[in-house]
Amino acid sequence: MSLARRKAWRLYLVEAIMILACLIILLPILIMILGSFKTSAEVLDFSLALPKKWLFGNYKLVFEEGNLMRAFLNGVLITGVSAIVNIVTTSAAAFVLTRRNTRTANALYLFFFMGLIAPMSTITTIRVVQWLGFYGSIASVIFIYAALNTAFSVFLYSGFIKSIPKVLDEVAFLEGAGMFSVFFRIIIPLIVPVNATVAIMVFMSVWNDITIPLYFLTDSSNWTMPLSVYNFYGKFSRDWNLIFADLVLTSLPVFILYLFAQKYIVGGLTAGAVKG
Repeated sequence: MSLARRKAWRLYLVEAIMILACLIILLPILIMILGSFKTSAEVLDFSLALPKKWLFGNYKLVFEEGNLMRAFLNGVLITGVSAIVNIVTTSAAAFVLTRRNTRTANALYLFFFMGLIAPMSTITTIRVVQWLGFYGSIASVIFIYAALNTAFSVFLYSGFIKSIPKVLDEVAFLEGAGMFSVFFRIIIPLIVPVNATVAIMVFMSVWNDITIPLYFLTDSSNWTMPLSVYNFYGKFSRDWNLIFADLVLTSLPVFILYLFAQKYIVGGLTAGAVKG
């Protein structure tokens, strides 16, 4: 067997393994989707069998009983504002760190980089938020999410901004522009691909999280959709068809976002990696 033929067979084997792995991952998702249309008794077999009767009313019941509209609006508010705060602060920080070649800037960059591996201390964060006086509010969750994603965002922005020639800054300074003018008029338009990547990554990480709202939102009316599943399970722990419907509705927004925005995620990560 020739070398080219052996490489082709290896590629076929790898593709077959990847397809099999995808099917294994898709099985629980298909069971959840199909189960959301079944009766409470029929869903207990947790199989891939089609429903005897498609009960679309399960979604209407879940939407009304689970108060998902309020949870959806809470999630959009928290994720949207968190992404905006993270983009503005981390892009500005990355711009300053990459343009100032000093020991202090390098030390700060390493400090931000440590955030990629340093775990969050929940008890300490709760005490800090209580000391600041806004524990239990949506604002506390927004600032925490923005801070948790700071390290990755600074790392991504820094790699991209380093590829932007400093000559552009110098010409703008010679024309009388200040630091803020250079950042907003020159840098911001050039980092739009990274902005999209950071916004999507922050949105998906914040939307799917359950621990931060559980610890920091004391009022259940402020809970997000993933946390509403936790509350809904307590009321309908025996009705797995309704729980599955709640899970489908909760995961649908982030699935749609990733489906239409995956090219921006890959493009932004590639741009930052290659140009940095």
